[in-house]
Amino acid sequence: MSRHGGLVSTNDEAMACGRRGDPGRLWIVAETQSGGRGRNGRVWWSPPGNLYASLLLIDPAPPHKAPELGFVASLALARALREILEGDRRLAIKWPNDILHDGAKIAGILLESVGLPDGRFACVAGIGVNCRSHPENALYRTTDLSAIGGPPIAPEVVFERLSAAMAHWLDVWTQGSDFAPIRTEWLSLAAGLGARISVARPFGAVEGVFRTIDATGRLILDSAAGEVAVEAGDVFLSPPSGERAALQ
Repeated sequence: MSRHGGLVSTNDEAMACGRRGDPGRLWIVAETQSGGRGRNGRVWWSPPGNLYASLLLIDPAPPHKAPELGFVASLALARALREILEGDRRLAIKWPNDILHDGAKIAGILLESVGLPDGRFACVAGIGVNCRSHPENALYRTTDLSAIGGPPIAPEVVFERLSAAMAHWLDVWTQGSDFAPIRTEWLSLAAGLGARISVARPFGAVEGVFRTIDATGRLILDSAAGEVAVEAGDVFLSPPSGERAALQ
């Protein structure tokens, strides 16, 4: 593990280590980020007190299997947080890899990959967990571990549980040769499974019942027009009150 006080981005630092020849399985952890980011270039709010960590993996699987790593990482993170929260079943995974608590986002994952000049393939899983604070002006509901209740939980404690869980589920995944148990376990923690959801896509939104994810991780919806397989998009869940919460 390489620990830092402040970085522009733990993902950027991890990728730089890969380009310098690091063999992988390297964690980069920072106390703050000045340029943290989420999916689609969104800003990731990064004050002190929360966890900002990126795992560098070199040749973790054949490149076409790399997207499965997002499910491995979200499963490991969800299991680690449930352990910390003593099995709290309100903690769930929103497709593809956001972590929610009672419908509010508490953690997120950014997966990035690139081919290196020496022929190796680098993947970085960037993970942010709201431990002590969360953004108040987001367009979606957010929360943090302290707001949930109980004693304060330090980012170091979260990282310890996360790193152990990640090592376990990476071993189960077996370099992309065994996604089936990852898929099964992921579905057991999925938010909105069996409920009506909406998915915003670049070429138009689609609504339907979230039935499952397929063997490649695509979200399968039963829509009015029939079955729809979604490869990428932002999922919107409908709370019981009927008020839609946009969960980035």
